[in-house]
Amino acid sequence: MPLLLTHSTLATMQGGYGLIADAALAIDGDRIAWLGAQSDIPSIYQGFPQHSCDGRLVTPGLIDCHTHVVFAGNRAAEFEMRLTGASYEQIARAGGGILSTVTATRAASEDQLLAQALARVDQMIATGTTTIEVKSGYGLTIADELKLLRTARKIAQLRRVSVVTTHLAAHAIPPGTDAATYIADVAIPSLHAAHAEGLVDQVDAFCVNIAFQPHDLEPLFQTARSLGLPVKLHAEQLSDRKGTVFAARHGALSADHLEYLAPDGIAAMAAAGTVAVILPGAFYTLRETQSPPIAALRAARVPMAVATDCNPGSSPMTSLPLAMNMACTLFRLTPEEALLGTTTHAARALGLNDRGSLAPGQRADLCLWDATHPAELSYRIGATALQSRIHGGTFDR
Repeated sequence: MPLLLTHSTLATMQGGYGLIADAALAIDGDRIAWLGAQSDIPSIYQGFPQHSCDGRLVTPGLIDCHTHVVFAGNRAAEFEMRLTGASYEQIARAGGGILSTVTATRAASEDQLLAQALARVDQMIATGTTTIEVKSGYGLTIADELKLLRTARKIAQLRRVSVVTTHLAAHAIPPGTDAATYIADVAIPSLHAAHAEGLVDQVDAFCVNIAFQPHDLEPLFQTARSLGLPVKLHAEQLSDRKGTVFAARHGALSADHLEYLAPDGIAAMAAAGTVAVILPGAFYTLRETQSPPIAALRAARVPMAVATDCNPGSSPMTSLPLAMNMACTLFRLTPEEALLGTTTHAARALGLNDRGSLAPGQRADLCLWDATHPAELSYRIGATALQSRIHGGTFDR
């Protein structure tokens, strides 16, 4: 039904915060129809049912553009191991890490996976998220990767949140095989099967020294492009493997992590229009000391998104406002950059041009905050100022 929000402060996220004080916004169906000064409401919208925001801040709904939210079990024991000195790579080579979650995930039914995922998604929704990207990658067999993607699709049927699914079968190399064989026998066939079932929106891979190298991933990315699916890449998290250069050559929507990103990778991303997805939760949890080159990305005008990277091993976090605070505190993003990173630039990292800002024609995914200025959203630690959320033009109830 139509709706007119009144007496608000709008952060349109156009040209920065794009603030409009004492503002109103009209919604018709699931789209924004008009926005502007309270005193300028067109007569056509003055008869819409009205909701006073009582001066609250209104922003686009938050977009979590990098999550692994569908998995079973947890890795709290590895958290303890890291605190006694074990590295992420040492844990992985000892049989922990991603492969330990794979074991638990394979053993779980689709219903069990969905129940666990929904609990995490509810936490995301409660802090303002309206769109979530969900990756597979904890199955590593054709059947189990499809199970994960089917579960991800069900989330949007059961919760008021939009879901973008990402095929991440190239997440780890199972014992007893090698990269080339696994890509040929599992990753590519599972991608074809997922595409045939309508389960996949984009394709990702884990390009690090303990997983896949760019040359391993060439056949997978060529397959993705032949199917009309955009690609993205976990890149330069633990060392510089030139993954960003490879990803940019394939026109990647985003390259994610980027702690060890080098100048040639930045130049390639800038030329290709690839978004840099910054994931402070993993940096924090792994006690990394190498920060992403934020100043260099900023100078090269590479758009920077911010996401939770919600996963059981390196970022057990579900709050985008907390990720924004961490991005500002750990990496010196400005609060404006952090909010752009969870709205406009996050939408771009998912190839979505119908959300991430407030403008006529955009999806009416909105957050109303008990705040007067957008910097407050990054300022708070571990708390949310969310007062209410609108998804597809309708308030949560």
